[in-house]
Amino acid sequence: MGGMAGLEGMEQPQQRTGTAAVRRLPSAEEDPALRALELFGNPADKEVRLPSRPESAATARRLTEFVVLRDWGLPCQLAEYAVLLVSELVGNAVRHTGARSFGLRMLRRRGWVRVEVRDPSRGLPCLLPVGALDTSGRGLMLVDQLSQRWGVDLLPCGKTTWFEMRVTESS
Repeated sequence: MGGMAGLEGMEQPQQRTGTAAVRRLPSAEEDPALRALELFGNPADKEVRLPSRPESAATARRLTEFVVLRDWGLPCQLAEYAVLLVSELVGNAVRHTGARSFGLRMLRRRGWVRVEVRDPSRGLPCLLPVGALDTSGRGLMLVDQLSQRWGVDLLPCGKTTWFEMRVTESS
């Protein structure tokens, strides 16, 4: 790719209108989801590793939305919930484990999608049920409400926190 990406059309005024005159697919430079895919890979193909930093929540959201909407062609509502929930799981992994990175994996089978976040800590306190006033645990109440199933699998080193959402198959 040339270094001139994003410079074509600089002479136009910079106001954003709702519809572009010419529809073309955005390049990776312009599309944060494509840039995230380029950098980290597609979590629907294999587990991707993301750095354990707060800004990785945004990366995980972009990847999740990309897979659910564009790869799998599933409804916007489902993508919206999946993005919300992946944010919570990533937030937990980043805040509570002190690890350098975590893994994100997305699986699709008939009638279901599954999203997994794997981290090297076996600590579970952040996943215990909490009172409605305990804001730090609010996210897992959300996961409980918006997913059909969720859980934590302890691994020899670490754990996988996952949720599954039902998909109404169109066919």
